[in-house]
Amino acid sequence: MANERTQEIKAHLAAVQERIDNAARRTGRDPKAITLVAVTKTWPVELLPDAHAAGIRIIGENRAEELAEKREFLAASYPELDDFAWHQIGTLQSRKTKLTAEYADYFHALDRLKVASRLSAQAETFGRDLPVLLEVNLSGELAKSGFLADKWEEDATQRADLRIIIQKVAAFSHLRLKGLMTMAPWNVDEALIRSVFQRTRMLRDWLQNELPGLALPELSMGMTDDFEIAIEEGATMVRIGRAIFGERH
Repeated sequence: MANERTQEIKAHLAAVQERIDNAARRTGRDPKAITLVAVTKTWPVELLPDAHAAGIRIIGENRAEELAEKREFLAASYPELDDFAWHQIGTLQSRKTKLTAEYADYFHALDRLKVASRLSAQAETFGRDLPVLLEVNLSGELAKSGFLADKWEEDATQRADLRIIIQKVAAFSHLRLKGLMTMAPWNVDEALIRSVFQRTRMLRDWLQNELPGLALPELSMGMTDDFEIAIEEGATMVRIGRAIFGERH
């Protein structure tokens, strides 16, 4: 019988999944087109067997070190839990790319060409191809990471820069560019949050139109406080921790 912690996670997961389904249906989308990344950053590795028992299979971690440590611990202590997919969702320092290249199954926050170059070279040494998302900054906030795209609609230079960046990332032999990732501002009106997600989707569509043959199917947008808005605006991946696991004390 599942323990109390597993049952709690399972109940929260079901509630989140229902909200995802409802948000998708409000805009005529298939709920199955939305990937839920369950974010376990800062939670101890002991949480993961309960998460697995609750039905979670995609794990999100911010830091490369934490992802690597948890994956290695599970491989040694719980080898039967080998069907997790590990997504690194936080930005990456160039000196830590080796960990991501070796241990991550997906990288959401590619924000520098130097990081892309190192990731591709190191993924090659591990005989891997790494799916990646380009992180874009639509709000223009200096505190946020990502390639600047706050004026992409009217700034021809910014559009040209983004086009070149996309082409360069797509050309790395051991990276698989899958789409875009963004973060909306915190503590702002819903209209501004919605605008950031909507403009990210439109940027993705523009890039695909500008670069025939380039497929960017994924949009990683939305967290606990705004994932329903993100889904309504086209998110295909949502990154949710607190609504599933609660507050980290």
